[in-house]
Amino acid sequence: MADVKLFDSDVFSSLKRDAELSPRRRANYNVHEHYDDVVQRLFIAMMPDSYVRPHRHTQAHKWEFFMVLEGSIDILFFDDDGCLTKRVTLQAGGECCGLQIPPLTWHATVCDAPVIFMEVKQGPYDANEDKGFADWAPQEGSREVTQFLGKLKHAKIGTSFFPIKG
Repeated sequence: MADVKLFDSDVFSSLKRDAELSPRRRANYNVHEHYDDVVQRLFIAMMPDSYVRPHRHTQAHKWEFFMVLEGSIDILFFDDDGCLTKRVTLQAGGECCGLQIPPLTWHATVCDAPVIFMEVKQGPYDANEDKGFADWAPQEGSREVTQFLGKLKHAKIGTSFFPIKG
């Protein structure tokens, strides 16, 4: 019989430390055992300066579920032209703490303080097929990221992110 897996404050503290030390300023703890599992389950710790490039999951049957466990995070939604269409704040213990994103939906995440959330999505996971990145958003690691991330954090509905402005 398999051992019961516990996800306690020690796991989350360790995950936050890993995120603080990561060049990407986020870290994940996979609950699923293999990338080819049909359900992918993971906890993610994210720091406020972590950049999640706007993207969509390119397979028409793959949704994505988020549930915030500590802190809060904003999920930003965009149309095909890079215009912000919706902004949802998820807060642990708040009025809204989770959501499910439909397939093929442009989105990104931002936070103003460290956050821990759970993500569940359909597998298997293949890095080459999982995400389509927005060409109107800078690539991770590029010099435009800091300014772009600041714009994402303060953007109002209707803000256009296309074309990239330096």
